[in-house]
Amino acid sequence: MMLFIFPKYLACNCANLGFFWLNLSFSIVWQLLDASLDDEGLLEQSLEKNSIWLSRMQDMEIDGNENFSEKRIEHHEGLHKVNTTMAIELIKEFFKNKVTSSILYLARRNMPSHWGGFIERLQLLVVHSTALRNSKHISPDAFLQLTSDTHRVLSREGKTISHHDSQAFMFSGSLKSSVGQCHGASHSAAWLPIDLFLEDTMDGSLVTTTSAVENLISLVKALQAVNHTTWHDTFLGLWIAALRLVQRERNTGEGLMPRLDTSLSMLLSITTLVVTNLIEEEESAWIDETQQSPVNQRKEKQGKRQKGLITSLQLLGDYEGLLTPPQSVSSVANQAAAKATMFISGLTVRSGYSMSINDMPINCSGNLRHLIVEAFIARNMLDTSAYLWPGYVNARANQVPRGVPSQTTGWSSLMNGSPLTSSMINILVSTPASSLPEVEKIYEIAVNGSGDEKISAAAILCGASLVRGWNVQEHTILFIINLLSPPVPVDYSGSESYLIDYAPLLNVLLVGISSVDCVQILSLHGLVPILAGALMPICEAFGAAVPEVSWTLPTGEELSCHAVFSNAFTLLLRLWRFDHSPIDHVLGDIPPVGSHLSPEYLLLVRNSLLASLGTSTRSQLKRRRYSKILSLSVEPIFMDSFPKLKLWHRQHLECIASTFSGLVHETLVHQIVDALLNLMFKRINRGVQPSTSTSESSLSFGPSAEDAQARLKIPAWDILEATPFALDAALTACAHGRLSPRELATGLKDLADFLPASLATIVSYFSAEVTRGVWKPAAMNGTDWPSPAANLSSVEQQIKKILAATGVDVPSLSVGGPLATLPLPLAALVSLTITYKLDKMSERFLTLIAPALNALATGCWPCMPIIAALWAQKVKRWSDHLVFSASRTVFHHNSDAVVQLLKSCFTSTLGLSTSHISSNGGVGALLGHGFGPHFSGGISPVAPGILYLRMHRSVRDVMFMAEEILSLLMHSVRDIASSALPRGAMEKLKKSKHGMRYGEVSLAAAMTRVKLAASLGASLVWITGGLSLVQSLINETLPSWFISVHGSEQEGGESGGMVAMLRGFALAYFAMFCGTFAWGVDSELAASKKRPKVLRTHLEYLASALEGKISLGCDWATAWAYASGFVSLMVACTPKWVLEVDVDVLKRVSKGLRQWNEEELAVALLGLGGVGTMGAAAELIIETRL
Repeated sequence: MMLFIFPKYLACNCANLGFFWLNLSFSIVWQLLDASLDDEGLLEQSLEKNSIWLSRMQDMEIDGNENFSEKRIEHHEGLHKVNTTMAIELIKEFFKNKVTSSILYLARRNMPSHWGGFIERLQLLVVHSTALRNSKHISPDAFLQLTSDTHRVLSREGKTISHHDSQAFMFSGSLKSSVGQCHGASHSAAWLPIDLFLEDTMDGSLVTTTSAVENLISLVKALQAVNHTTWHDTFLGLWIAALRLVQRERNTGEGLMPRLDTSLSMLLSITTLVVTNLIEEEESAWIDETQQSPVNQRKEKQGKRQKGLITSLQLLGDYEGLLTPPQSVSSVANQAAAKATMFISGLTVRSGYSMSINDMPINCSGNLRHLIVEAFIARNMLDTSAYLWPGYVNARANQVPRGVPSQTTGWSSLMNGSPLTSSMINILVSTPASSLPEVEKIYEIAVNGSGDEKISAAAILCGASLVRGWNVQEHTILFIINLLSPPVPVDYSGSESYLIDYAPLLNVLLVGISSVDCVQILSLHGLVPILAGALMPICEAFGAAVPEVSWTLPTGEELSCHAVFSNAFTLLLRLWRFDHSPIDHVLGDIPPVGSHLSPEYLLLVRNSLLASLGTSTRSQLKRRRYSKILSLSVEPIFMDSFPKLKLWHRQHLECIASTFSGLVHETLVHQIVDALLNLMFKRINRGVQPSTSTSESSLSFGPSAEDAQARLKIPAWDILEATPFALDAALTACAHGRLSPRELATGLKDLADFLPASLATIVSYFSAEVTRGVWKPAAMNGTDWPSPAANLSSVEQQIKKILAATGVDVPSLSVGGPLATLPLPLAALVSLTITYKLDKMSERFLTLIAPALNALATGCWPCMPIIAALWAQKVKRWSDHLVFSASRTVFHHNSDAVVQLLKSCFTSTLGLSTSHISSNGGVGALLGHGFGPHFSGGISPVAPGILYLRMHRSVRDVMFMAEEILSLLMHSVRDIASSALPRGAMEKLKKSKHGMRYGEVSLAAAMTRVKLAASLGASLVWITGGLSLVQSLINETLPSWFISVHGSEQEGGESGGMVAMLRGFALAYFAMFCGTFAWGVDSELAASKKRPKVLRTHLEYLASALEGKISLGCDWATAWAYASGFVSLMVACTPKWVLEVDVDVLKRVSKGLRQWNEEELAVALLGLGGVGTMGAAAELIIETRL
């Protein structure tokens, strides 16, 4: 009687014929395998030691020659060998047969535990079987290959979207593929989404709570799956994209924006961490697999990703143009090359040693590849054997100087025990640490050293090691955050917060990480929520402290509680979208990407991040890289722990949401307002009248300014509570002529100088007043208010030049009449910013005001050009940056300009443009050479992609943009088809001897460009609206498009049919790219939890369309190409998605595909659906003989 190996699965659906045949086939093959092993005495070597199929007969007593002759024994042994050989032949036939091999693949795919035991015995047979080794029909290696081959029908490996007639496959293959270079699609165009993502992260207005490392990991895996490339091609694409980012930023003009340091951190820290995490992910998967099934022992020392890393870095040497280091890091690159040269020569260089120019080997020039390799060596992903790669160093061994001095300074001296002298501190501040032990050494000094040593160590950590210590950047940031949360002293018994005693140390850290690049680097590493959790206790403590005590810093500067509070508070505000215009909150239409940040949200993300530090294999491998002496508190923190901060935030929201409330007379707040007004307008004798509910009399300025400052020696939180009332009084007085604009600006500056944290309230109040629109406009005439007339017309012409260079024509663009005006609160805010000097201290505060100023000015044309003109007069070297910022506001007010810019993005990328932008297409045409003064005689042209990435956050209607992107994608497909096969080409192909071959190549090239267009469209949708927009697109926009009638698509003839088919394929790739970008190909992203619901809805729609239950308005070829294409991509690229879909939905889609003659795809879909669809898949295999 036949036994079955899957009784529990068979019991689930005993009436399912497919389950029966699957059990039968697998049972027979396994019995044949066990019998063969038993015949050769190998069964006991298996893990199970015995067979569930075979039952041995009892040993029989044999009387030697009396029962069996010697010939009969030999005959019996011969039959035994023949039986073994026949069993092996039968196993071979089962795997060779088309139907049975497909059925067996179902077991392999959906029952890994059973299949693992089967394969273990199969490998045992291959290694030790004499019968197999002596077989004349198949070798052991061929037998193993036959049984391990992935079946072509079910796996569809390398086979995504195809057309029966053209056989034009959509995978572009490696970076070097010739098809990828056709028609302007460069060899690296497949990685365009990475270029766009990297460039988007350089927007200084974007501070995110999610790590760029995690987002980039998901993006890389998505592109590797959909492009179906090797890991070395994938990593090479990542390097090229990051190198292009650096080259675009190397000549960036000045302004309050991230600069070269951020882009270098992206290349040398973020991308190296991406690859490191991917390798660790592969390693952890292997460890988990080995623990679950000891059969799966890894034979190779290196995984595919580790090998891909090495190969990609070796190939990277061919891209010399991209590897040229910026001037500021060329010496560091030369040092890396010299280190490799000296290693090859047998010399050793200790960590921290810096070779002088005179000691450099001749012709030893380094490039960015040397720095990338050093970053991986520091993270133990590579070893020094990389120095031996062909062409890695260009200096000969005999050119290395032998008299290398033994005396070293800097980090090596520190590690050898030298004390922190002034000269050494200067060296360590300006020279980045190169290894984790060096950073740990400084951290220990910051924790355990003397007072001055602690301050010096903090300055060192916030110096070059933070900004350019790419090998240890993530460690340095964590050490700094840990220092911002010092422990409570054991003997502390004071009434105030213990943090007050740490004021000098905390202030050095706060100032050290406040630059534009530092904040952006913190954001890239995803540590903004952790930093916010460390800043809030500092704000709460120092904001509640009375500034009676001050500290004298080593520089001689006096430090007060107000100063520490201001530095912490302004930094905290920059970590959430404090700069959003109040109108965004009123309309409830804030762009969804990275915009829902608030103190509460930051704490929730912080708590979630720390709680997710689990015990999984991958987490353990990741923690292995971090310092053992670092201990972050994982206790959750909530806003209730910070009542003063919570109260201020509530007041901030009230100021935004409602009109200004009155001030109660003779209260503590009223007294503080009086003191603030005396402080602000101490130079004048006129009274300034605050709004009160009990009195309309003017406040007098009897007390002196010194007395006002003495009265303001109160907690900073109390001052911030009263500040809006003082601002209201001052602005009212200015509006009624009792206060001149110059006096108002000076008063605001005095207030900000006294308590820089008040800038937050100044920005909040004036932003709300601009939105309310109740103030008369201020005439920027040069008498009362500063005048932009000197260069306003020049700014207008430069804006037009930028727009024209990107293919945007806005005829009505004008900055207004002869006299420029601004809303009164905005004019006051601009005048305040102009009073600041440009130094490092002012930069910290200007970076708080600037985003809010941009947001306000964007909402009312032509405010931004006016502000740009005013600031360009003050800082001429910022002119390009200011004009570029002003040009972005055009799109906020003109939707047609948005459409034109999007169209330029598509035409330039695809090489379809006839303008001077670019006719070659590719990444270079889309993103150009970045933004900056690359040409003399004026601002350089800006590529359309750069302009879009800098302006899309100012456009509120993201659904409009998604619909336009979809429409432009369809128009681009038509243009691609026209350029690939112009009119009359079809007839020529029919008459041509090699017409069919040419047609296949042309169509394949066209489909490559279609895929590029789809990846561009998906990237723009994802960057513009994030997860919510992608889900709306898949659930709403795409179904609506299919049922709508598209009159412009009714192209006739054969080319019309090809356009319809290409449109369907384009939409399939478009949807797949959008989904993989937003959800990922696996379940690593939190967003993947929302994927099953959206997929179910969309596949139900597809099933209804395939069944004819939905009336479609598009061409049938488009609908067929989309349905078959999208399902093909799911099967080939995202098999884990299929497992998340309900069995009934999969069966409906499969049935619909069969109705459209897609039996092979229907089988492949069911084959990936898990145990629930195995029976249906087996039945379909038998029925169709696939």
